[in-house]
Amino acid sequence: MKENVLGSIRLFLALTVLLGLGYPAVVWAIGQVAFRDAANGSLLKKKDDPGTLVGSSLIGQSFVMPGHFHGRPSAAGTGYDPTATSGTNLGPTSKKLADSVKDAVTAVRGDEGVTGAVPADAVTSSGSGVDPHISPEYARLQIPRVSREARIPAADLEALLAKNTEGRFLGLFGESRVNVLALNMEIDARLGHPQIAPTPTATPAPSPAPAASASAAPPQAP
Repeated sequence: MKENVLGSIRLFLALTVLLGLGYPAVVWAIGQVAFRDAANGSLLKKKDDPGTLVGSSLIGQSFVMPGHFHGRPSAAGTGYDPTATSGTNLGPTSKKLADSVKDAVTAVRGDEGVTGAVPADAVTSSGSGVDPHISPEYARLQIPRVSREARIPAADLEALLAKNTEGRFLGLFGESRVNVLALNMEIDARLGHPQIAPTPTATPAPSPAPAASASAAPPQAP
C-alpha cells in the first residue's frame, strides 16, 4: 500500500514537472524562436517610432477620417470591440438586415461618389465583428476619395494597395484581402504624420450596417 502511494506521488510530481512546466516552456520557446511575431500577437508599431503600438494586424479598428481607407462595418459591442466579438445573428430573411444593408449601400455610394453596385463587405459585418481585412474591390472603390483627401496620387495608392494585399492561403483557400490597418499606416508614413490615433476599441465604422456574412470578399451588393 505504501509503495503504491509513493509511486503515485512520484508519478504525479514527474508529470507535473514534465507537462505542467517542461512542455509549456518548450512550446513557448519554439514560438518565440520560429514564430515570434505571431506568438506575440502580430502587433504593429510605427515605423518611425518603434515604441508606439498602433494595434494588431489580426484585429480590425474603426477608421473614419476621409484620408484613410475604411474597414467593414462591425457588430462587436459598440464597434470593433475585441472583448465582445460577434456578428448580428440576423438571417437572410430578416427585414432589419435588408433595411440596414440598403441604408449602408446608400451611405457608401454617398461617401465614395459612386452610383453602381458596391462590394458586399462594404455594407456587411464579419462574423467576428473585428475582421481586419476588406476585399481589394472595396479598397479600390475608396481610392478616389483617399487620393483626394490625402493628396496622394491614385497610382501610388494602387501600389500601396498591391503591397498590402494578401493572396489566398496556399493559393487555394479563402479570398484575396487587404489589411486596413497596415494600409493606413503606409498612408500615414507617406504623409509624415498620423491622421488618426487608432485604438483597439474604437467608435463604430461610418456605415454601420452589419450582416451575418463572415467573408472578407463576398459577392457584389445591389
